Amino acid sequence: MIAMDFSSGWTGVPDLTRRFMLLSLIVSAIFFLLIMRLWYLQIIQGESYVLLSEKNRFRYLPVAASRGPVYDRNGVLLVDNRPAFDVAALRQEVEDPEALVGSLGELLDEDPQLLAERWQEGRRLPAYRPVMLSGDVGRNKMEKVQEQAVSLPGVIVEVKPARLYPFDELAAHLFGHMGEITEDELEKLAPLGYRSGDYIGKSGLEKHLEEFLRGDDGQRLLEVDVKGKDLRQTILREPLPGNKVYLTLQHELQEAGEKAFGDQAGAAVALDVNSGEILAMISRPAFSPGLFSRGIRNDQWRKLLGNERHPLQYRSIRGQYPPGSTFKIITALAALKAGVVTPQTTVKCTGKITLGNREFRCWKKRGHGQTDLKKALRESCDVWFYQAALNLGIDKLSEMAFAFGLGAPVGFPLGDDKRGLIPTRSWKRSQLHDSWYDGETVIAAIGQGYVLTTPMQLAVMTAAVANGGTVYRPQVVSRVEDWEGNVLRERQREILNKVSLADEIIAPVREGLEAVVQEPHGTGGRCRIPGIRVAGKTGTAQVIRMKDDDEEETQDGREPYKHRDHALFVAYAPADKPEIAVAVVVEHGEHGSSAAAPVAREILGAYFGAQQAAAADLPAAEGD
Repeated sequence: MIAMDFSSGWTGVPDLTRRFMLLSLIVSAIFFLLIMRLWYLQIIQGESYVLLSEKNRFRYLPVAASRGPVYDRNGVLLVDNRPAFDVAALRQEVEDPEALVGSLGELLDEDPQLLAERWQEGRRLPAYRPVMLSGDVGRNKMEKVQEQAVSLPGVIVEVKPARLYPFDELAAHLFGHMGEITEDELEKLAPLGYRSGDYIGKSGLEKHLEEFLRGDDGQRLLEVDVKGKDLRQTILREPLPGNKVYLTLQHELQEAGEKAFGDQAGAAVALDVNSGEILAMISRPAFSPGLFSRGIRNDQWRKLLGNERHPLQYRSIRGQYPPGSTFKIITALAALKAGVVTPQTTVKCTGKITLGNREFRCWKKRGHGQTDLKKALRESCDVWFYQAALNLGIDKLSEMAFAFGLGAPVGFPLGDDKRGLIPTRSWKRSQLHDSWYDGETVIAAIGQGYVLTTPMQLAVMTAAVANGGTVYRPQVVSRVEDWEGNVLRERQREILNKVSLADEIIAPVREGLEAVVQEPHGTGGRCRIPGIRVAGKTGTAQVIRMKDDDEEETQDGREPYKHRDHALFVAYAPADKPEIAVAVVVEHGEHGSSAAAPVAREILGAYFGAQQAAAADLPAAEGD
C-alpha cells in the first residue's frame, strides 16, 4: 500500500504553477473591484457625474440687453449704446477668491481691495450669476484677461452695452447720467432681474424712464474646454432691447443755444407756446454724461465737483435768479387788470423817485422823460413801474405772478424743479417776522428784492403771455414706443391755469414787448431776425453780495466776475401769431440787451431757419 501526505493541497504541484494561480486570484479580485466601482459610478452615481461634467463644460450666462435709444422730435438719434467689456467671475468655479482678485488687480491695474469688495457684494446673488469685478476695461485689457484664462479659473469677459452720447455734452442735464447699482438699490431691484455690476439711471431721463429704457437680458450657453477657453456658444434666449423714447426736443435749437452760450454760464428754455412742449433746454456749463456710462474715474469726479462754475447744476430748473426787468411784464398786466393804470398813463421819469429818506433810481440816470406804458416797456423805464406798483400793492402783484406759474414748481416731468419765490405780506410776516414796506413793493415791481424765478418758470410765463393766458405744464417726453411700434406712453397736453385777461389788458403789453425788439430805442434790438417779428423783454438782475473793503476792480475797470449782474431776456415769435417762447439767463452777463438777447436770437433763428443778421447790422445794446 502506498502512503499519501494530505497535509497540503499544493503537495505535488509545481512551484511555478502555484504562483500563477495565486496571481490569477489577485488579478481577478482587482478586476472584480474595478467592475463594481465602474458599476457604482455609472449606474448609482452616473446622473450626478454627468451633471458635474456638463457643469464643467457648459456655462449658462446672461446676454446683456441694450438700453433704449433716445430721439429728438424729428428722429435725430441723441442717445445710443456702444459695446463695453466687463470682467466677471463665476462663483462656483473660483476656488481662491483672494488669489483671483490679486491676479486681476495686477492684470487690470486696479485696486485689489476694490475688486474684493465687489466680490463680496456679488456673493448675495444666485450662484449662477456672474459677479462683475471690473467694468468697461477696454479692448487691450480684455485681451490680456483672455490670454491668461488658464490661470484665472472662473473668470469670464462679458460684452455689455454702455451708453453713448453722440453729441457729447448736448442736453447733458436733461439726459442725466448712469451709475453702478448700489447695494441698497440692488436689494429693491433684484426681483426685477437686476444684478451686481448693472448700471442704472441715476438722474435725468435715464432715471425717470428707467423702466422703459432698460431691456430684458437674454441667455447664452457657452461651451469651454478643459483649460476654460471658449469653444462655442448658443443663444438660448435673445435679449430684448429697451424701448424707444422720442422727445419734444429739437436738436437744431438745442445745439444752436448751447453754441450761442460759448463759455458763458447760464440757462435757456424754449417752449411751444400752444402746448408747453420743450423745444430746447440748455444749462451751461455742462458735463459729458458719457463719463458716467460705465463708471467715472475719481480724478474726473473730483474735477467736476471742484469746478467753481458748477457744471453739474441743472440751472434750467434749479437755478433761481431775480428776474429783473422781465418781471415788468407781470407788473404791467397786474396794474392794468387792477385798473390803477391805463396804457396811456404817463409818468415823468427824472431818473429816480424818493420814498421817505430813500431814493429808488432808474437804470437811466438822466431819466426817460414823459413815459407811457409802451415806452416804459420798450426802454425798460423803472420809474413808471415804481409808480404803478405803489398804486397796485404787493399782494395784487404777487397774485398775478402766481397766476402765470411763478413762485411754485411748474411740474416739470422729471421733478426736482425749484419753486422760486414770490413775496407777499403774509410770507414776510411768517418767514421774517416783519412788516411789509412800500420800498419792497417798488423793488419787487422790477424783479428785484425777494423775487426769485427759474429759467423754466420764465419760459412758462412768456409762453402764457404769448398765447393769451394759458399756462401749460412743460413736457419733454413726446412718446415711448416698443420695437413693434406700439405706443406705451404718450404726452398729454396739460393746462395748469388759465389767466383771464381781456384783450384791452394783454394787447397793449404785447404791443410794448414787440416794440422792445423791433422799434428804435428798444432794449432788445439785438434779438432782431430778418423777416420775423420778435417780441421780448430784457432784464438785468443785481447780484446780492457783501463786498470786502479790500476788494479791487479788474484791470478793465469792471466788477469782478462773481459780482457782475445777471443778464436776462424773454421773447416769443412771431409777435402777431406766436409759436415759440424763449427765456435766457446769462450769469454775470451784466446786461440782458447785450448778453442774453443774442442767445435768444440764435435759438429763434434756428427754429425759423432764418438767415441771421450780421452783428454789425444790429442796433447797439442799450439799457438792461
